[in-house]
Amino acid sequence: MEKIRYSAIKGDSNGYLALLGALGVLSLGGFWAAWTMFTDGHSVTGMTNAVPWGFPIVVAIYLIGLSAGSLVISALSSVFGKKEFKVFSRIAALLAALLLVGALMAIILDWGRPERILVPFFSMNPRSMFSLNGMLYSAYIVICFVYLWAMFEEREKLVKALGLLAVFWAVLVHSGTGAIFGFVGARELLHSPLLPPSFIAAALSSGTALMIIVLHFSFKWAGRTLDEALLRQLGRYLMVFLIVVAYFIFIENVTRSYWPANYEAQKFLLLSGNKYSLIFWVGMVGCGVAFPFVILVNRFTGGSLKWILWASALVVGGVLAERYIIVIPAQVMPVEIFPGMKVVSDFQDGSVADYSISLVEAMFGAGIVSFVFLLYALALKFFELMPENVEESRER
Repeated sequence: MEKIRYSAIKGDSNGYLALLGALGVLSLGGFWAAWTMFTDGHSVTGMTNAVPWGFPIVVAIYLIGLSAGSLVISALSSVFGKKEFKVFSRIAALLAALLLVGALMAIILDWGRPERILVPFFSMNPRSMFSLNGMLYSAYIVICFVYLWAMFEEREKLVKALGLLAVFWAVLVHSGTGAIFGFVGARELLHSPLLPPSFIAAALSSGTALMIIVLHFSFKWAGRTLDEALLRQLGRYLMVFLIVVAYFIFIENVTRSYWPANYEAQKFLLLSGNKYSLIFWVGMVGCGVAFPFVILVNRFTGGSLKWILWASALVVGGVLAERYIIVIPAQVMPVEIFPGMKVVSDFQDGSVADYSISLVEAMFGAGIVSFVFLLYALALKFFELMPENVEESRER
């Protein structure tokens, strides 16, 4: 295999500058939304006492999943022996780190007290998943950047060792994120031992889909040649990941529906015809699994890069819907404090809470994502991340 040559992009075209400008404006809008939430309180959002975790938390766990999936793609060459994917390893590792930075920004800025960021590190509680995940996330970012540094230095043995550690840590981090929700025993729509592995499955599908899109447009806009066979191969991996995601969705919901105590909660989520049922079936199941799988498994559309990109876009959107379904419906459903009894109060105990994403939250989420890709676009200009000779570097 010919040695891969990496270089920075010129980044002086009008299109590139326009992209930076658009991402910068959206980022500023997100920071304005965060400042508004900080100064005026969470009353400006759609969140309430009944629904304290809103769209910012959805964005946070969504970005964590994208990060974990991207890091696995980065390690395909160093850990899994897929040398043809080495040309993408730097980009994927950087994007994994930036996505987790964005996720942590979403969490910290949603606290309402971001100045207390160091408190979890000085008040360690091994029985708290929040406390444990603070350590896991911090170590994850360090591993990503050290892994990327080893790639720049071309220290192959170190890259392989760090790649293995990175994959292990990515699985650990996303298992911990799933456990934050799965260990909540009081919420019927959350409590599940399957949430940690299902989080990992969705991370692999969404991370792979995102990398397909990012790689295609990064090379296209940079004017560099990209071997489309590599993206088609990623498309085949994506198809396999979708099967795993579908399995976990099926098993988790069938298992939960089996218990009489969960009948009402499952009926509310799956069969009530409300907006959550619509998001579950159309967004999570349809866009996140069924529609892209049909595209990828078909021998005509599955071999077309255009259709693979459409399938990837559906997966990226569908997994966002999946994260929304995990976070929100479980909160709007009332907690059964006294089983078999109806609870009514002035605080709407015992009734289904109302929640809708506010404009401030939407701007916050869009701003965080835009800031991540603003940093990514700038990194392409200042660091040697993109290969020059993709086609020549593949083994014949």
